[in-house]
Formats: sequence, structure tokens, C-alpha cells
Amino acid sequence: MLAYPRFHPPLCHSPQSIRSKISTKSSIPPHQKPFLRASALFLSTKRSKRNNFFAKALTVSQAVYRTGGGGAQYVPQPFSVKIPVGDREILVETGHIGRQASGAVTVTDGETIVYTSVCLADIPSEPSDFFPLSVNYQERFSAVGRTRLIDRPLRPTMLKGFYHEMQILSWVLSYDGLHTPDALAVTAAGIAVALSEVPNSKVIAGVRIGLVGERFIVNPTTKEMEESELDLLLAGTDSAILMIEGYCNFLPEEKLLQAVEVGQDAVRAICREVEGLVAKCGKPKMFDAIKLPPPELYRHVEDIAGDELVKVLQIKNKIPRRKALSLLEEKVLTTLTEKGYVKKEGYQGVAEVAPELLEVEDEDEEVVVDGEVDEGDVHIRPVARKSIPLLFSEVDVKLVFKEVTSKFLRKRIVEGGRRSDGRTPEEIRLINSRCGLLPRAHGSALFTRGETQSLAVVTLGDKQMAQRIDNLEADDELKRFYLQYSFPPSCVGEVGRMGAPSRREVGHGMLAERALEPILPSEEDFPYTIRVESTITESNGSSSMASVCGGCLALQDAGVPVKCSIAGIAMGMVLDTEEFGGDGTPLILSDITGSEDASGDMDFKVAGNEDGITAFQMDIKVSGITLPIMREALVQAKNGRKHILAEMLNSSPPPSKKLSKYAPLIHVMKVKPEKINIIIGSGGKKVKSIIEETGVEAIDAQDDGIVKITAKDLTSLEKSKAIINTLTMVPKVGDIYRNCEIKSIAPYGVFVEIAPGREGLCHISELSSDWLPKAEDAFKVGDRLDVKLMEINDKGQLRLSHRALLPDANPEKSSAKQRSGTPSKENASQKAPDKAEPKKVAGMKDASVVENTERLREKTASIEVTSTSKSNITEDKVSPAPKDSKRLATAGKAGSSTNKERPKRSSSKPTSIVAKDGSSNSIVDTKAKVG
Repeated sequence: MLAYPRFHPPLCHSPQSIRSKISTKSSIPPHQKPFLRASALFLSTKRSKRNNFFAKALTVSQAVYRTGGGGAQYVPQPFSVKIPVGDREILVETGHIGRQASGAVTVTDGETIVYTSVCLADIPSEPSDFFPLSVNYQERFSAVGRTRLIDRPLRPTMLKGFYHEMQILSWVLSYDGLHTPDALAVTAAGIAVALSEVPNSKVIAGVRIGLVGERFIVNPTTKEMEESELDLLLAGTDSAILMIEGYCNFLPEEKLLQAVEVGQDAVRAICREVEGLVAKCGKPKMFDAIKLPPPELYRHVEDIAGDELVKVLQIKNKIPRRKALSLLEEKVLTTLTEKGYVKKEGYQGVAEVAPELLEVEDEDEEVVVDGEVDEGDVHIRPVARKSIPLLFSEVDVKLVFKEVTSKFLRKRIVEGGRRSDGRTPEEIRLINSRCGLLPRAHGSALFTRGETQSLAVVTLGDKQMAQRIDNLEADDELKRFYLQYSFPPSCVGEVGRMGAPSRREVGHGMLAERALEPILPSEEDFPYTIRVESTITESNGSSSMASVCGGCLALQDAGVPVKCSIAGIAMGMVLDTEEFGGDGTPLILSDITGSEDASGDMDFKVAGNEDGITAFQMDIKVSGITLPIMREALVQAKNGRKHILAEMLNSSPPPSKKLSKYAPLIHVMKVKPEKINIIIGSGGKKVKSIIEETGVEAIDAQDDGIVKITAKDLTSLEKSKAIINTLTMVPKVGDIYRNCEIKSIAPYGVFVEIAPGREGLCHISELSSDWLPKAEDAFKVGDRLDVKLMEINDKGQLRLSHRALLPDANPEKSSAKQRSGTPSKENASQKAPDKAEPKKVAGMKDASVVENTERLREKTASIEVTSTSKSNITEDKVSPAPKDSKRLATAGKAGSSTNKERPKRSSSKPTSIVAKDGSSNSIVDTKAKVG
């Protein structure tokens, strides 16, 4: 519901106007006139201190007076309205919180609440071509990338010539886990600015669009986004699109356009509701504060520099062109600010001034502002010179010179059909790429497109190398793939400070990362953590799209089995072509350079392959574009990607597409989840001992039964794998265990360790085919013998037999009273080879025994438990060994004895990656398949 104020006066810009309105506005309540008089007195005091100070009048339309202990008190009047968005409503409230700000709102979606405030500086900043806007979005976690989502759509709506510093603060006060706050924050910022005194042109709003099945969803919940094939964030006005950014899984261009249309309809509905709110409780706009350069200055600059500008803009290379423009600008500044400008009619604008007045206190500073500009774009932040009589101010001359340069560049493109470097609007710059540039890196590529160059390096590692992310949506999220983007000042031939990643670097890196993510294999197929580092070594155009191309080649060079190749391209636009002799049709530019980005009307980055799009980002520098223009840009971008992908295939040298010998080995195996504690041990002692004994780098045992072993060589990997297999194996009746150690001897038999920590009793009657009075008469601790598992009782205790493996033995007859049930087919099939074995004396081995052992290894699937695939996933019904048995953790000994008996088959040369070996163990041996 809306509350309607009774009085809503227009903005007053001076003490005199306030006084006049007090005297003429008979509708002003008597108790409010003292308030306005106080405002007039305040403005008079301020204006006397600074002549060019523009004061903001305080409005009373949002206030009421209430009597209290100290008399009448000024209290702003709260307003609230519910706005339909998608299949639900958002609640917009103002006047409750932040009442001293120029504009402040809270926007609620579900139980997610975003509070946004807008404040202005009382004194305007020095004129500049860059609007003094700062945005701070806080989730109390990382929010650097979302700040730019608010900044980008707001800038095109700000009117030129308004220099009051403006700050937008946005806090997420509450998050319910379902309704994401970022799109809500864009809408909240647009409403707060619309309610404030900032003279912006249009109301903006933002929404998120998801695609579940064939249905587009406006502002989907986090649960709906889990099934969505699209993540699109769109901001705009009631008539045009200002910004889109998103990621998808090879979505066709037509589908993306449909999503944009749905988002535009939702934004239009929000903006219309907000306009009604602004009409009721918005503050008057400060249009009188707008200060533009004198109109005649444009003609003077064109007269002085026009002919030379035509020549300078034809210089193809960036650095020489930039230096020539700098010299020409200095010439214009000298003429119009120091020497004065002489008109053709003979009028001299400025008399000769003393040389000492021309001394400069500080050099003019040109600053690249983080997050707001693209590569190589420079904004003017001048320091005023000494006060001298000038025809035009230095700042105005610089602003006009930049606008005139942009005008001439656009005119050359439209009239001549050629750009600064001689290309046609659809033409792509020359592309060159090299792979394997860094021999010690796991993967590397140098991608060059014109004067834009990215050095991409891929590093492979285990889970310890994963990036930890803190945000509102997830707790301690670990990213197995991430891209780090770096933009050093040397890439544009400048000197600058190197520090923490800027907001711009974070945003560009995230865009390239999300573009590459859909082509990566699953963690089951490729269990590595993948890090891509893109260092921009040269820049004149979209370096984020160069990072996509270079990163794709580097992934292939590292042996990552990507699904396909993708490329990225940046599109530009000249919207108003009639001004330069065109027919009014927007001119779309492919593969734009830095100057075309700065002087053009659009920066539209699109990444994907020939079939679809994986990531996109569009920023508009004008009032907005329509769907037909976007459709044309997407079609032209698709043709550009095809060309770039074809050039990437000609990389010399090409990507190796195999794992580097310097990359670590990662073996993945699956065990029963309840066996994880056995691998870890008390306080992690067991897993640490395995790492120390085998020399592997790391063992990651997860609660779901997945175990990842990271090693530098196959030998250490094999040792650790054998130990873990024996630790987690599930004994099965009929299994035969070779060369097992006797751990202890009792009067009734011996206890044999069949696996580390797993012992069974071999009764004295099962030790020999002959009668033995005492077990110690034939065996001693430390002896080794072959045993067969005969029974697992209800307590999980193992009964073993050595006699069953001796020749001329009939274990079925001798143990009939001790066992229930009938012998299995597997046991029956083992009788023939058992009978062929000669009689064996404990502690002795001969050639026939070894020969029969190898024959049994080939014929019996369960002879070696370490290679039995079913043992790790069979239900473990075995409980601990009898209380009187002795347990020793001899993982190393058991593992080494197993390896001693087993013939090794290994290769140090890389082979193809095996995702699954057909068994229940999901094994990925990235250098060689382990036998």
C-alpha cells in the first residue's frame, strides 16, 4: 500500500528561491515554514563560503511533525509497496531505515532482505569524463563480483555533467537460503537512486532468469537453480536492456534471446511499479547541478585538431596511436588554455599572460579505475593548475577533446567502413597460438589475437589444491576448477602498482572460468583439481575472451579430456549512425579493440562453440539496446567464434593432449563407507603411517567411501593401494591367502594374519594331514604358510585351514561336523589343482609348489584379495577377531609380501586415462594402468 503525502514542493536551488516559495506557497502548513527558513539560512551560509557550491533543498514531502517531550519533532513518513515479480511478490519499503540518506530502501523476497542507501557529496567534484560513483555490496562474505552487477547498469542512466560524488551501499541483512540476494540488490539500488535527488534518466531493475526443462523462471530459488540449464542476470529499464551476464551449458542463441525477452518483460513490470512509488515519495532531482562544457568549445577543438585527428586515428598500432593522440591533446590544451584561442574573425580570447603564471604545480593524472573500464581505457582525473585567466578550463578542454576523438573514430567506421586498424566491421584480427611453451608446467599455451595476448598455464593437483569459497549460498565450498586472471600494467605499456586482484580482475577471471567450466570432465572421470592462470602479457581488446581461448588450449595441453574446444569474442556497436551519414541501422563490430570499446556503445562478450553459448556478458554505454540488435550481435558473434576455433586448430605446436610427466598420479578407489575409519585410524595415525611407509603425497579418504591416493610415481602408488585393499577387504569363504604370517601360537592352533589387522584361527587339526600333538612342534611365530578360509561364524571369527591346500587331503570329509551347509562350486573347482600339489612341509617351498600356486592364481578369481574387485563392496559381516588373538598393524610387511609374489606390469610412459576398469573400483591411473 502507498501512503500519499499532502505536500510535495519542487526542488529549491537557492536561499532566494526558498524564501520566495515560503511567501507564495500558501498551502505550506505554518509549522513547516520555520523549517524552510532554517534551510534557507543554512544555504546562505554555505554559499558564502564557496560560490560554485550547489546546495540540495530539504524536502518536507516525506515528513510529518509529531509532538513529544521536546516539542515538535521531524519524522519522515514511511512508504511500502508490493511489486509482482514472476510467481511471487517483493516488498519495497522506504522511510523505515536510513532516513538521513538521499535515498534508502529495503527490498524483501521471501525472508531475504537487502538494504540499500544512496548518498551524495555536498560539494561537487572536479569535472571528469568518469561519473564519480562508488558501489559497495556486502554479504559479509566475498561479494566483489556482485558489486559490478549494480555498478554497470546504473552508469548509463547517469546524466553527463553531474559531478557530485555518489555512493551506494548495499547490505544483505537476511538470507533465507532460497531467494538469492544479488538480483534483488540490483533492483534495490535502482529504486534507491530513483527515490534520491540524483538526476538519473531512467529507473532500473534487475532479475535472474533460470531455465528448467522448457520453462523460464523469473527469480528462481536456489533449489530451482540446481536443475536450471541457464543462469542469466539481466538489468534494464522499462524500454531497453542495459546489462546481461550469465552462464549456460551450450545454450543456442535463440533460447538465450527468449530468456532475455522474459527477463525484459519482468524488468519492465518492476520499473512501472517503481515509477508510481517515485511519483508519491521521491525527492526532487538536482538537474540544476549539471554542468556541461561550453557548446562552442566543441567547434574550437575540431578546428584545431580535426585534420590531424583523421590522420592519427589511421595509425594501426596501439602504442604509437596513443602517443600521437597524447601529443595532439597537449597541443589543443596549450592553444585553448595557456596561449588563448584566436578566432578566424581575428578575435583574441585571452590576453598574453606572465610566464610565471603558467607554472604547473602537479602534472595531470590519468588513472585507470578498477572495475569500470576495459583494457587500455584511460579516464581523466585532472589536478587544477594555478588560477590564471583562461578562455576555457583545462578539464573542459580534455573532456571535449576525448568526445571529439570518439566522434571522429565513429565517423570513420560508419562513413569509410574501415576501423582504425583497417578491418571491416566483421573482420577478426590475426590469431596465433602456441602450446607447450613452458616445459615444466603441466600445460601451457600462448594465445595472441592482434595486440591482445594471454599466457595460460594449467596446474593439476589433488583436493588440497582446491579453492575454498565462503559465501551465503554454501558453507566451505571447495572448487576443483578455478581460473586466476592477472592484468599487470606492463601489458598496456604502462607503469603501475602491483597489488591484490582488483574488482575488474576478479570479474574477468570469473567470466573466463564459467565459460570453460562446461567443457571439463566430471570428477569421477578426472579426479584432479584444475587451476588455470591467465596472465595478460599484451592488451588491446578483450583479454577475458583471450583467456578463454588460451585456457582451452592449455587444458588440452595438460591432458585434460575436455568435451570440446570453445572460444570467446567481444562485440561492439555504433548505435547512432545517422549522425555520421549512416542509414540509422546499428553497426555491429566483431573483435573490438580498446579504443572501439571506449568510444563505442556496447561491450558484448560471448564464449562458446559452434553449437551454443557457455558464458556471456554485455555492458551498454548508452540508454540501452533492443532484442533485434542483440539478435544481430549474437549471430555475428557466432560466426566470429567459428573463425577463432578454426584458427585454434592451427596452433603450432599443437596441444599434447596427454598428461605431463611432471603431473602427479591420482588413483581413485571405492571401499565400503564403514571401512573409512580403518584406513584413517585413531587420530589419523594409520593413514599417516601408510603415507610415511609408501612415500605417497596424500591420501584423501571421504565419508562416502571414495579414497584418492596422490603419488609422484607408480611404485609408491602400488604400495599404498595394496595396503588399503588389504585393510578394507571383506573375507569370503573359499578365498585362499598365500604366504601369510603366523602371529601367535596357542595349544589348540595358530593365529594367522591374512591381511593387516585381520587374523584367523587355523586349528591344530587343520595344520597338517597328519596328527600333531602340539602346534609348536611343526610351526613357530613368524613362519609363513598358505591358508584357505573355511568358515566365518556368527561372531565374525575366521576359521582357516592349511590342510585343505595340501595334497591327498579331503577337507570336506574331515570338517563335515564342524561346518553347516554344502561346499560351494568355487571350492569344488579348487579340488583338482589341490590334489595335484605334492606334500609340503611347513616353512619349505619347492618348484612344484610355486608352479601350482601360479596355476591356482590364474584359475581362481579370489586367490589374491588385493585384486578382487568384489571384496571392497561386498557387505562386511566380519566382526573383530577373537579376544585372545593378537593384533599387530603390519601394513607395510603385508603389502611388501604381496608385491613380492605378484609379477609387476607397469610403465613410466603416459597412456590413455582410464576412468573405470569395469569393476566396482573406480580407478583412474593417469600415467599407466596398474596391474
